[in-house]
Amino acid sequence: MTREQSHKPPSRETIDAFVRIVGEEHAIRDEKAMTPYLVEWRDRYRGKAVLVLKPGETEQVAAILKHANATRTAIVPQGGNTGLVGGQIPFETGHEVVVSLERLNRVRDIDLASNTMTVEAGLVLAHAQQVAASAGRLFPLCLASEGSCQIGGVLATNAGGTAVLAYGNARELTLGLEVVLADGRVWNGLKSLRKDNSGYDLRDLFIGSEGTLGIITAAVLRLFPKPAERVTALAALSELETAPSFFARVLERAGPALTGFEIMPRIGVEFVLKHGSGVRDPFSSPYNWYLLFELSSPREGEELARLAEASLAEGLKAREIDDAVVASSLAQAQELWRLRELMSEVQKEEGGSIKHDVAVPVARVPELVARANHLVELMIPGARPVPFGHLGDGNIHYNVSQPPAMDRAIFLSSWEALNAAVHEIVLDLGGTISAEHGIGRMKRDLLPHAKQKLELELMRKIKSAFDPNGILNPGKLL
Repeated sequence: MTREQSHKPPSRETIDAFVRIVGEEHAIRDEKAMTPYLVEWRDRYRGKAVLVLKPGETEQVAAILKHANATRTAIVPQGGNTGLVGGQIPFETGHEVVVSLERLNRVRDIDLASNTMTVEAGLVLAHAQQVAASAGRLFPLCLASEGSCQIGGVLATNAGGTAVLAYGNARELTLGLEVVLADGRVWNGLKSLRKDNSGYDLRDLFIGSEGTLGIITAAVLRLFPKPAERVTALAALSELETAPSFFARVLERAGPALTGFEIMPRIGVEFVLKHGSGVRDPFSSPYNWYLLFELSSPREGEELARLAEASLAEGLKAREIDDAVVASSLAQAQELWRLRELMSEVQKEEGGSIKHDVAVPVARVPELVARANHLVELMIPGARPVPFGHLGDGNIHYNVSQPPAMDRAIFLSSWEALNAAVHEIVLDLGGTISAEHGIGRMKRDLLPHAKQKLELELMRKIKSAFDPNGILNPGKLL
C-alpha cells in the first residue's frame, strides 16, 4: 500500500462531524463544486476529495485536526492553490479532506514601532503588501502569483520571489507563528522578537514543511521602510558567461541598495511580446540575454540613477554587457518588470512546458544553462529551453517548452526523465533541486537522490514526532 492509500475514507458520521465544526455553508460535499480545490493551475495534478472544509477561526482548524487525528482521516491543507509541485492537491483516491484557509484572512495587528504585522494564513499576499503600504511600510515578498497566493501557503513552502537578494525568503521575513498541531493543540508562537535564543526554533521547522507538520493559521511578518527612491535598469548581453561578473560589479557598487537582479533569455522575451499585453521590445535590436535589476533606498537623494548608470558604463567598458537602458519614469520601470512578471504565464501559450526550480552558486549559472541546453537538445531535439529567474541568488527556473511540431502529451511524457537528467547536472554543480517551490508530490521521489541518508532519517523522525498518525498531507514531501 502506498503512502497516499494508507488512510481509509472517513465514515458518514465522521464527515457529518467535520461539517458541524464549520457549518454547512462552509463545507463543500458536491464533487463539481470542489473542482477549484482539486486541480492546480497548470492542470498537471487533478485529485479527488471526500470534502472541502473552510474554517473561519483557528479554533475550528483545531477542532478539525483533533477529530481527524482521532479518526485517522487524512487532511490536505490548502492556501491559494498556486503551488507548482502538487503539494496542495489531494491524491486520486478520494479519501482525503481538503482544509482551505481562505476564510482566515484577517489582519490582527500592525505594530509600527516594532515594524511588524500579524496576519492570518488566508490573507492574500497582494493584500498583505497593500496593508503594509497603507501603514507607510513595505512587505517586500513579491511573487508572480501574489494576487492569489495566501500567506499560509507562502510560509508553508518558504517562498522566495524577486526580492530575496535584499530581504531574504519567507523564513527571513517571519518572526512568529500560530500553528495547529496534528492532534488539535495550538502552538501560539506569535512573538515579534528579533532575538530569541531560548532553545530549538520551532518556527523554522514549520516554515517550508508544506503542511506535513502542522497547519499555519497566523504569522508575525517583518515590515521595512518604504522605498523613497527607486531605479530600474535593463542590460542586454550576447553571452551569458559575463552575467555573474556584471552582477558582482553592481552589487559591489550598490551594496544593500541592490534589491533585485533577474535574468531573462531572448526566447522568453519573445514569448512575452507575442502573448502578453502592455509590453514592447526594450531595444531596437534583439540580444540573447537580458539582466533586469533594481536599486532602491528608503532615503531620497541617494543618487541611485547615477549609481546605476555608472555600473552600466563600467559593464559596457569591461564588455560584460552590450547595451543598456535606465527607466526614466515609473511607467517605464513597470514596463520592464512586466517583461519578467509575464514570463511564467505566457509559456502556457507555447504548448507544454517542463519545469525546473533549481539553484546553483551564482558563478555557475552559465555552466548550468550551457550543460542543460545541450542535454535538452540530445533528449528532445527541437525543444526550446527558457531559463529565467533570480540570478542574484542563483535560483533559475529552467523551463523547457515543447517543439512546435510535437504533440503536447508526447512531450510531457518526458517530464520525469528530463527532470532527473537536469537535476543530475544541478547536483553536480553543488546546487539544489528545489529553490523556492518545495517538494510536494512532484519531487518527493527525487529527494533521496538530493539529500543525505542521515538528513532524510532526521526529517522522518521529525515528521513522526509531530504527526505520529500521519494525517497531515500524507504522501507529500516524504
